[in-house]
Amino acid sequence: MSTDRDIDEAMEETFPASDAPANTVETGIVTRDLSEIVDNMAAHRFELTVDGRTAFLDYERTADRFTILHTEVPESLRGHHYGERLVDAAVAGVRAAGLRLVVVCPFARAYLKRHP
Repeated sequence: MSTDRDIDEAMEETFPASDAPANTVETGIVTRDLSEIVDNMAAHRFELTVDGRTAFLDYERTADRFTILHTEVPESLRGHHYGERLVDAAVAGVRAAGLRLVVVCPFARAYLKRHP
């Protein structure tokens, strides 16, 4: 029988910290501009608004941990890598703050496994 701790450990992904340039993240040979992404701390989410529609990444943050909970991109914005940009922004923030990254969101988990 699984305990809550077993489930938490199975859901966690910890990624090595490294410094990235401000407002950019390198993914392979592509450097992504993250300057349009806003960390809406009151709502606990990163947001990217394009043509009046907002894509977002929900998170929880504690003193030592940052948990990516959910990533949502409106259907009309899909196919432009906005979800990936949100994950990149969250990871850059985690690295800059020296926090442990926990990934619950299936999209973010899959993206980070493809782009370590």
